[in-house]
Amino acid sequence: MISRRTMLMGASALATTPTWSGALAATAKPGSDPYLHPGGVRTLGEFDYDQVALLDGPALTQREMTMAVVQTVPEDNLLKTFRQQATLPAPGLDMGGWYDGAHGGGGGGIFGQWVSGLARYAKATGSKAARDKVGRLLDGYALTVAGDGGMLAGPAGEGAYFFDKMACGCIDAAEHAGYRGAWPLLSRVTDLVHPRLPEKALTREEQIARKMRRTNDESYTIPENQFLAWQRSGEARYKAIGEQFLMDDSFFDPLAADQNVLPGLHAYSHVNALCSGVQAYLTLGDEKYLTAVTNAFRMIQEQSWASGGWGPGEFFIKPGSGELAETLFRNFKSSFETVCGSYAHFKLTRYLLRITKDSRYGDSMERVFYNTVLGAMPMLADGSAFYYSDYKLHTGKKIYYGAKWPCCAGTLPQVVNDYAISAYMHDADGVYVNLYLPSRVSWTQGGAKVAIEQRTDYPVGAQSTLALSVSRPTRFALQLRVPGWATGGATISVNGERFPGAADAGSFATIDRVWREGDRVVIELPMTVRLQPIDAEHPNLCALLRGPLVLHAIGPQGAIPRRAFDTLKQVSSGPPQWTLEATAGTLRLRPFMYLHDEDYVTYFSVT
Repeated sequence: MISRRTMLMGASALATTPTWSGALAATAKPGSDPYLHPGGVRTLGEFDYDQVALLDGPALTQREMTMAVVQTVPEDNLLKTFRQQATLPAPGLDMGGWYDGAHGGGGGGIFGQWVSGLARYAKATGSKAARDKVGRLLDGYALTVAGDGGMLAGPAGEGAYFFDKMACGCIDAAEHAGYRGAWPLLSRVTDLVHPRLPEKALTREEQIARKMRRTNDESYTIPENQFLAWQRSGEARYKAIGEQFLMDDSFFDPLAADQNVLPGLHAYSHVNALCSGVQAYLTLGDEKYLTAVTNAFRMIQEQSWASGGWGPGEFFIKPGSGELAETLFRNFKSSFETVCGSYAHFKLTRYLLRITKDSRYGDSMERVFYNTVLGAMPMLADGSAFYYSDYKLHTGKKIYYGAKWPCCAGTLPQVVNDYAISAYMHDADGVYVNLYLPSRVSWTQGGAKVAIEQRTDYPVGAQSTLALSVSRPTRFALQLRVPGWATGGATISVNGERFPGAADAGSFATIDRVWREGDRVVIELPMTVRLQPIDAEHPNLCALLRGPLVLHAIGPQGAIPRRAFDTLKQVSSGPPQWTLEATAGTLRLRPFMYLHDEDYVTYFSVT
């Protein structure tokens, strides 16, 4: 039996490790090539959080509202459940809801995700308050795992979900908040959890067969953050754990052989598993994992909503079965696990875009961004959080989830901080513009300081203006994503003169030139209006899109003649609204991010 004195002495030793470091942790990447990964794979580079600033617009507003809540919740409240399990004094109020285990799992599930979100925000904004909160949270948590592990000493074979989120929080605390105690803390958590995990990644069917207390643990998501922990810390056991939990037999092997094993799987967690597959490819260099992931992404696209979301009722379905439409007829409210799904989707599409330079992955990210997560209801300090998008056939509605602090309250602080780093990527030759949103990216190109400031009301408007600032004339390639839906391609001008090069739909338009202070680039995209059937089995059940935006009708609607959609016109820009003339009268339509508490329709019966 470990005494309280021994436990507190151990906690003191862990917690008094010098907390703050001015430098980032060592990386396992070979050499000094920023584009080369340990497996010998070369990709586009990712800008750091402090290199891309969001400017005034919906994305910045959502990030600031979210992080205000995260910074307001007292540390004692967040640490209370861990302190109670460790039989330590536990001041503060109960968080309630999922955080205190109301969903039947362990408590504190979003703790590591909030640490991650705070660390990313601290790096992005320079916020000392966020940085200090990371330190206080992890200092407090370290005290609870210095003994027998408290909450982590649960039933054997469980704990993968919390372990994965905690690993992410520690990695980000080290990488983005300079918290030096992160690596000793992750090592301690790993010491406690790893012996209690199953010997391999378990499917839910295997967990049921073993009669485990929880049959929905997610050991198959572990590898992504373990490979990242190895790359950032150099500690070899994290790489070994990553390899241990790759779900090859039932997942990656059949997917690599183009066998669709997704139907019936929990959607969000298995997209996270695909992110583990990408990290396996980057770390180990095994092409099998890239093949599996790109095949799976295609399979997901084949069963996705017009919004880009997927997984009705949180599970993948069988493409070509008509089942996607059937969920609407059955009045499913849980059409897409919006916030968690978007976080995983952003990760996956960002990975694949960096690896392949294929603009289609940027198109997919954009679709999910504007039609799902950017329209999520704001998280509240009482734990109210938005969970599902609702595409019910006649009356969809935005509502808060029924329990406080669900999983989506954990991923929201992460994804809102990832918007900025998803907007731009780079290679040795220049920069790729992936998302058109108000932002500023800064970097050094050939010894010159370069910044691009992007001003736009896209996707309500069709244009984005990019103003360049360079410390001296510098040559580099500016690559602008032209979405696949932009029929006829983009119109681009440089300093008022039309760019003569290719700007085809479904590509990156390349402007390779010597750039000078004050240069301006304007890209204009044709906002193609089109109907998108929900699936091949229901060709007359369609969503209406304008550019990347799904337009939702306000209030219940009946059947609409196809010709009525030709009457679509924008009637307001603040908030944006469109109308079309149908048999029953004038319909009002808005994008998801401008819907509030009104009923809406996503799919129309078209005659």
